[in-house]
Amino acid sequence: MKSLNFAEKVTHLLFIVFSVWWVILYFYYEAGLTQQNLYWAASYQAIALWGGIFGLFSSRRWGGYRSLMGRGIIYFSIGLLLQSFGQSAFSYYTTILGVDIPYPSIADIGYFGSAIFYILGIVSIAKVAGVGVRLQNLGGKALVLLIPVVILIFSYVFFLSSYTFDWSSPLRIFLDFGYPLGEALYVSMAILALILSRNILGGVMKNSLTFLMMALVMQYFAEFNFLYQAANGTWVNGGYGDFLYTSSYFLMAIGLAKIYRALKQLETEGAIRP
Repeated sequence: MKSLNFAEKVTHLLFIVFSVWWVILYFYYEAGLTQQNLYWAASYQAIALWGGIFGLFSSRRWGGYRSLMGRGIIYFSIGLLLQSFGQSAFSYYTTILGVDIPYPSIADIGYFGSAIFYILGIVSIAKVAGVGVRLQNLGGKALVLLIPVVILIFSYVFFLSSYTFDWSSPLRIFLDFGYPLGEALYVSMAILALILSRNILGGVMKNSLTFLMMALVMQYFAEFNFLYQAANGTWVNGGYGDFLYTSSYFLMAIGLAKIYRALKQLETEGAIRP
């Protein structure tokens, strides 16, 4: 097994610290330390912040915005940073002001914006992998239709089938539909891209891309759980739902770090120039 690079070590360390902290609060104190739970919920975004900053840094080695791969890394990194922005706004209300955050709020710029940039990231990397060419066969066409339809139906049945429209708040209606449907779109695209791009660059990128797509699937479940708990009044700051977000940030940050390692491997093998 190859040794971890610096970015992977930092990411693992952050995840271990926040995981141990969460386990102590959630299981040992049975989520009874409300203020400490808020501090933890406000802090674990450090994983997303680190992953986003490192991703932007490493994208320059792939040619930055001038290359499809560099552009995809930039989009994923901005997505992580937008998640951090949304969480900072959320924590400002809950931890500093001590009030429930309004909906919609400035936090939704980060949360909803991240979904847009994740979709852009998937599209860029899918182009590198030549996914469009592979979809020319019948099986590819079946996949591209079946996966999004199944996930969209699943999201609609859970969140929108009995929706009551309040036209006095059109932005709220937009977000109520945009969140579940947008997330269903990016997770279905992620699954499809993973299936069709496993041999990108001779398979060197398979491991890192798997982590990126796993991160998107994990974040979909985190968002799904948040929407479900919020609708039923059972969401708790610092609860298991927040740990799902922690795990998704970790997977995304590790994926970006492993992409950087893959680049170094390709440079060493002479496949690409430094």
